[in-house]
Amino acid sequence: MHDPSSSNDPAPPPDSEAGPIPGPGSSFWNPLGWIEDLRLALAFLTRLPIPGRIAARPLGAAVRCFPLVGLLVGLIGGLVYALGLRLDLPMLGAALFAVVATGLVTGALHEDGLADTADGLAGGQDRDRRLAIMSDSRIGSFGVLALIFSVMARASLLAGLPAAHGIAALIGAHALARAAMALVMARGTPAKSRGLGAAAGKPAEGAALVALAIAAVVAWIALGPVAAAIALVAVLAIAWMMARLGKRLIGGYTGDILGAVEQLSEIAILAVAATAS
Repeated sequence: MHDPSSSNDPAPPPDSEAGPIPGPGSSFWNPLGWIEDLRLALAFLTRLPIPGRIAARPLGAAVRCFPLVGLLVGLIGGLVYALGLRLDLPMLGAALFAVVATGLVTGALHEDGLADTADGLAGGQDRDRRLAIMSDSRIGSFGVLALIFSVMARASLLAGLPAAHGIAALIGAHALARAAMALVMARGTPAKSRGLGAAAGKPAEGAALVALAIAAVVAWIALGPVAAAIALVAVLAIAWMMARLGKRLIGGYTGDILGAVEQLSEIAILAVAATAS
């Protein structure tokens, strides 16, 4: 996960060993709380400019709005895909532009996490070496392969969908994939006492379940009930497997693990959408 550097960004959060973070927006029916949580999530998870000052809170306080951020990112990518088809680009070309657009909006945050996870977990021989590799800004061969796989898998799966279905699939994929991140944060333990995964804080499980419920509704509308149900099961399985793998190999999750969860979930959801279309 990247560390935003603009003046809008919140101050560093408290130590990750603290209990679940309710945050000022913890009341479900407080609209101002939802707005502040959404602004916080947008500031951390995208490169979009956020007007005004954002209160200093850990990212974990805003996990319920992760699917809403995904909805926006997916909509932007979907519109780029539709525009590419409108301009008579080949479907694969339009899909590649859409995938790149979502990466630009997020600063390739999750792609970076996937690459670091692939390098660290596949290239390291022990916990300390794996964490050291994942903290290295350089990319290795496993990371390159993971990025190529991710971009090409998402683009090729999207290319099989017509414009309207492509927009819907991207919205559903990005919303549900970010809910998976929230679940790993709420149920898991950071692998390090420092780092962006730990700095995000531990969200309350209730907030993560709200995120999952929002994402499930978005996916149901975007993909249809049957495809949404299959995608939900796939995403839960990916979140569980990556959390278990991180726990076994490095002692928990990191921001990079969360990025890998998001990317693998996107691929799985797009695969479900392509199969169901």
